[in-house]
Amino acid sequence: MNFEDTTVEEASDQPAEGIFDGIWTVPNLVTLIRLLCLPLFLYLLFVEENKAGAAWLLAGLGATDWVDGYIARRFDQTSEFGKIFDPTVDRLLFIVSVTAIIIDGSIPVWFAVAVLVREILVGGVIAFSTLFLHMQRFGVTWLGKCATFLLMGAVPSFLIGSTDVWEADFFAVLAWVLGIPGLVLSYWTAIAYIPLIRAGIAAGRTATSPSTSTRTEGP
Repeated sequence: MNFEDTTVEEASDQPAEGIFDGIWTVPNLVTLIRLLCLPLFLYLLFVEENKAGAAWLLAGLGATDWVDGYIARRFDQTSEFGKIFDPTVDRLLFIVSVTAIIIDGSIPVWFAVAVLVREILVGGVIAFSTLFLHMQRFGVTWLGKCATFLLMGAVPSFLIGSTDVWEADFFAVLAWVLGIPGLVLSYWTAIAYIPLIRAGIAAGRTATSPSTSTRTEGP
């Protein structure tokens, strides 16, 4: 549901970039297109009852998760808005799609709930810490990327595995092959984020404290 360096961003003497500065970029457009595919996924799943089509669309959204970040770094089109918009869309796509598949009955409830609890808990803590504790952002770890990749492969595999297409049996097995290690790894990385969050909060407090945010001239 883009995870790079895990060091906390250091404060800069330059004026902070506004959240809507540089909003009109290609990476943000790619992220928006991925977001607009969410209603299409829900339409395929619940209106057309095309589980295979919905699953392949979801798999495509997961496989292209890296595109917007790559474009932003490759062509120097990073923005404060994109740093918030991209992970928010990723988490929204993941939470909504898993919830929809639970409703459809194509995924074991215990597995899906475990995935959702982790995503909501980690996302909630990071959002609260950023908004109210001034936590400075940090990059997601390589293991965090691996966990997300595995789960974003497992979820659509569960959906395809519940259909009557010829490859259903293969994906039913693949879902567990990807899902179990992905779930374990996701909780492991959630625990590993605790010191990073604490360091980010500490760095944010230092950057916003009066002693560091104001300069005094010497005699």
